[in-house]
Amino acid sequence: MTVHPPVTGHGDELRDALRTFRDCAHVTERWGAQLARVLTGGGRPPATGNGGSTAQAQHLTAEPVGRYRDDRPASSAIGPHAGTSSTTAIADDYGVDAVFARRVRAHGRPGDVLMLLSTSGAGADLPSAADAGRAAGLRVRALSGPAPDPLTAGSDEALCAEAPTAATVQELRLVAVHMMCAASDAVLEREVA
Repeated sequence: MTVHPPVTGHGDELRDALRTFRDCAHVTERWGAQLARVLTGGGRPPATGNGGSTAQAQHLTAEPVGRYRDDRPASSAIGPHAGTSSTTAIADDYGVDAVFARRVRAHGRPGDVLMLLSTSGAGADLPSAADAGRAAGLRVRALSGPAPDPLTAGSDEALCAEAPTAATVQELRLVAVHMMCAASDAVLEREVA
């Protein structure tokens, strides 16, 4: 069986990028611990993005409600991207740049952590959401591709996946989501004990 170079090359690219990205574990551990504190304090941390980033944000908001690895009490997390009726109404009435910002203003609470996921960080809707989040007293975190970009510039903190392709950026970002969930669960487990 022949495996073509683009296929094995993708695996090699991911392996090399993951080696470097692993050095960011202290950031994902700290962010996960912050997430746990928000959840135990009754917060509802919102997470959103565009396209494939939306799917990963939805994955991040599903973990506290369900579970990451071990069973624990359910927590609330929300996705400002969910709900096609709201999305289309906001886009129609206020413009596409306001789709997430309007929802962050409606659902975000001071002390929550707003997670914004983007491969490029270039779309105008996520920086608008970051501005709305900061104005509402949320801490804004960006998971993005290589910096600089408007999203990371407008966030309180950013974790940028340095990778040559969008696919590898997205794969590294999913690793970051799981690292945060592991850190959050570890904090929650210690508090229960």
